[in-house]
Amino acid sequence: MSADPMTLAFEADCQIFSGCGFPAPSLWSFIFEPIAGDADSWYFNKPMLLALLGTVIIIGFFWAAFRKPKIVPGKLQMVGEAGYDFVRRGIVYETLGKKEGEKYVPFMVALFFFVWIMNVWSIVPLAQFPVTSIIAYPAALALIVYVIWMSLTFKRHGFVGGFKNLTGYDKSLGAVLPLVMVIEFFSNVLVRPFTHAVRLFANMFAGHTLLVLFTIASWYLFNGWGIPAAGVSFVMVLAMTVFELFIQAVQAYVFVLLACSFIQGALAEHH
Repeated sequence: MSADPMTLAFEADCQIFSGCGFPAPSLWSFIFEPIAGDADSWYFNKPMLLALLGTVIIIGFFWAAFRKPKIVPGKLQMVGEAGYDFVRRGIVYETLGKKEGEKYVPFMVALFFFVWIMNVWSIVPLAQFPVTSIIAYPAALALIVYVIWMSLTFKRHGFVGGFKNLTGYDKSLGAVLPLVMVIEFFSNVLVRPFTHAVRLFANMFAGHTLLVLFTIASWYLFNGWGIPAAGVSFVMVLAMTVFELFIQAVQAYVFVLLACSFIQGALAEHH
């Protein structure tokens, strides 16, 4: 008899050679019962709680690090300055330059660490879920960046200039100009914001699925002749956890880098 798909292997006597089919992870791995409220009206679930906790942690950390800054920084201030400076110099200044980029540093720092901690929840005990693997969260963040990008484009260049900026208008292209303008318009207005959100979501979704898969497999195979295979699966859990740490940071970096590149395009002078 197959196991109930809503039951994790390590929550029941579901192991190989016990007459239990392997309960592979599926959409149920990303669906959570409400902690408060109900699904028919309003509700508050685990991903929302993790997003809220992540926000509190970020605000609390930077407040504690910089509430009483010192010329010779303590350990907490030093870590805060290193994180802030990494985003400021390594992403914002490199993309937008110091003069144009300075005003966007606070937003990009907040965006980077928010995305990063939403990703990191995946490997935190008890949490064990990347909030960004639910498309609504990356989509909301990408929408904020999109609104800023479009607002800056038309504010800097006006309506006509903004339209030219978004469509890659260049008279030197000659007869192919209309085709280029259509492609650039759909790319900038529709495709780029969509891929901005999906890139983060897809990586976190896939990473979490693999972690859940090997975790369940480690317990499922931990029976009789399957124990050696369970050991291999557990090694894969450890390897995937280390790999996820790297991917989580990279995805936060890429998300902010793309946000900066969009703003850089909005501020660039049209020729």
